[in-house]
Amino acid sequence: MTATLPRATRNGALSRQRVHVDAVMLEARAAELAKRSIKTSAKVAGIDIAIRCTDLTTLEGKDSEGRVRSLCAKAVVPRPGWSDVPSVAAVCVYPNLVAVAKSALAGTGVKVASVATSFPSGLVDLDVKLADTAQAIAAGADEIDMVIDRGAFLAGHEDLVFDEISAIKNLCGDVHLKVILETGELGSYEAMRHASDLALEAGADFIKSSTGKVGTNATYPTALVMCEALRDFYRRTGEKRGLKLAGGIRTTKQALTYLVIVNETLGESWLRPELFRLGASSLLDDLLMQLEKERTGHYAGADYIPKD
Repeated sequence: MTATLPRATRNGALSRQRVHVDAVMLEARAAELAKRSIKTSAKVAGIDIAIRCTDLTTLEGKDSEGRVRSLCAKAVVPRPGWSDVPSVAAVCVYPNLVAVAKSALAGTGVKVASVATSFPSGLVDLDVKLADTAQAIAAGADEIDMVIDRGAFLAGHEDLVFDEISAIKNLCGDVHLKVILETGELGSYEAMRHASDLALEAGADFIKSSTGKVGTNATYPTALVMCEALRDFYRRTGEKRGLKLAGGIRTTKQALTYLVIVNETLGESWLRPELFRLGASSLLDDLLMQLEKERTGHYAGADYIPKD
């Protein structure tokens, strides 16, 4: 049985032509931004933003209720004893663990995000994707991270991808929808740009780079091309949409470079949880260790960082 797809018509997205991307210039610009040096008070401020914008994530086959509760405790109080260290933006889990996270985070302000639509492949019928999403929302998810059907997109069935995003967004309503492009499987920067444009026109509240389950995840050029799509969408429509970068983001240096790329391309107003996220599992530990270095002059060992 197959669901009936609504025909989305946002700004004529299905007939929009591809934007040309100069790969050499894009990579050169990304490399230039990656050389920016951020030190002392600016580094501390950047770490604070990165923590506030983190989606603390666990998406493993061995996930359990206990693991999720522990992760939620760390999300709310990343560094016990340091009251000025902020909570993260959200905890991201599978749909069957949303209720556990929702209970653990009640009253904290930390949101619950859930992957859906047959994460990470997206290779099921729309009925199943809708049911997967509905389960997460019914359990209390504040945000849905859906995956697109990359096979359909690469085969030229862009209208199917567009309509599936639209259908999931219609189901989500006020629940924020992050659309995962899985840029590492798209093959070119132009395809990444076109997928970004397509998702934005179909109603995505955020565009997200990766699932973290493939060999190539977020990269600096990928972040830049997605930022340019968001910038152009804002100029065209007046609507600000969000960016989530995920997969392989483990160090403070990487996180700060992504902040630079977003700030230089979209502006400082994007550097808040409502419009920017870093999806990661181990990044928070490095941010806390780097913060201690800036405060005390020495690194704390990893054993001194609370475990989730």
